[in-house]
Amino acid sequence: MLRFRDISFRYKIPLRATVLVFITANALTVSLLVREYGDVRRDLLDNLARWSDVLSQTLVAPMLHDDLWRAFEIIRAASSPTGGEQANVITLLDTRQRIYVSTDTERYPMLAPLHERGAVARELASLIDSAGVPVSRTVEIGDRLFVVTPIDADGVRLGHMILEHTNAFMRARFAGMWLSATVVTLLVIAVILPVSWYWGHRMAVPLVRLAECIGRVGSSIPDARACDLYQSKDEIGRVGEALTRMLAELREKQALEREIVFSERLAAIGRLTAGIAHEINNPLGGMLNAINTYRRHAANDPELAARTLSLLERGLVQIRDTVSALLVEAKAPSHSLGPHDIEDVHILLQPQAAKKAVDLHWSCRLPDELPLPATLVRQVLINLVLNAIHACDQGGRVSCEIALAAGALSLIVRNDGQHIEEARLPYLFEPFVNDAGGGHGLGLWITYQIVRELEGHISVQSAPGDTVFAVDLPLAVTLELESGS
Repeated sequence: MLRFRDISFRYKIPLRATVLVFITANALTVSLLVREYGDVRRDLLDNLARWSDVLSQTLVAPMLHDDLWRAFEIIRAASSPTGGEQANVITLLDTRQRIYVSTDTERYPMLAPLHERGAVARELASLIDSAGVPVSRTVEIGDRLFVVTPIDADGVRLGHMILEHTNAFMRARFAGMWLSATVVTLLVIAVILPVSWYWGHRMAVPLVRLAECIGRVGSSIPDARACDLYQSKDEIGRVGEALTRMLAELREKQALEREIVFSERLAAIGRLTAGIAHEINNPLGGMLNAINTYRRHAANDPELAARTLSLLERGLVQIRDTVSALLVEAKAPSHSLGPHDIEDVHILLQPQAAKKAVDLHWSCRLPDELPLPATLVRQVLINLVLNAIHACDQGGRVSCEIALAAGALSLIVRNDGQHIEEARLPYLFEPFVNDAGGGHGLGLWITYQIVRELEGHISVQSAPGDTVFAVDLPLAVTLELESGS
């Protein structure tokens, strides 16, 4: 459900202006009506009091001469059955609060005591007894107004006159005022609302344009001129100017990032070339050592010569497949893995270990042949053992254990060199993540890609003096193998 705070400012501002106009108009109307009602009531009471004083003076003579009919004619003429500002009922009392004459003979019969004519009459009688009513006094009982006026002749009290007035006249006048005020209020609202909606919309347009322009900032940076931002010196204008500056700076930053990415790509090509050279140089080094051995001993030892030629052949195949591995093409044809492949890796790596006087402990417990691509397994083993040798200090120790475990080939390479910091472990198999020795970081990335292609798992644990890489390669891998090899 759409909430009010989620509505666009182009509607929210006019709606708030509308509510404000309604509240203001109603508050003004109510206050004016209350004030007008008070003025009308006060004027009515003043008129009744003055009119009662005049009428009481007129009744002095009839009551002094006990002219009952004359008094009745006067009060009957003074009463107004049409409900104007005059009294609806006029009653005269004698000095003993008996009804002398009244325009409503049914409610107030002649000579009847006033206090016997109901609760209202008793309250009026009590008022006259307690206060004495020296002058005209107005009292409201229920929905009726009563004006009690003394009738005196030369300081002698002849009686009292009671004017009874209903509030029907007041309600009629108030209803007329309310109707007039409502009509005027509606006319004012009808004039103000379109103006408030127009100005509210005008106020919201700059904010809407700002929001739309900011919302377009993402993969591309919009031009501030295309956003058509509001130009002024007020707060919205200053925000627009700040947004324009920010967009310009973001465009400069984006251009700089493009240049940096281009430079990084060129640098990555250089690093990749160095990595390829490194990965190819490893078997080439072993092959050169084998050729040197062949030159010195081949003439006297035909068996050694044959082994050396076989080693050179497998080294060349290794170089060919290394290029495929660097391109993450692990499905290159290869022969099945055998113990001699592991032994070849051992022979190739011994010169590297001898350069740093590293004690290379080698343990291989494999049957004659395994259904795994020999070239890729050799590549994984070469990369892991070379990394272990490079991590060792002079005269360190590296151990390599190759065995079958739970239907998978297990390769465990351990070294006592500098351990890998915990912060580097999550990024260890990413390309171009330099190791502690300043390497290019491609070896472990290539190893990780090959292990994934072989549907295996690689893990690393490192502590001071003991770093272990463990690889498990399942034997049920469907890869293309060279037939007859």
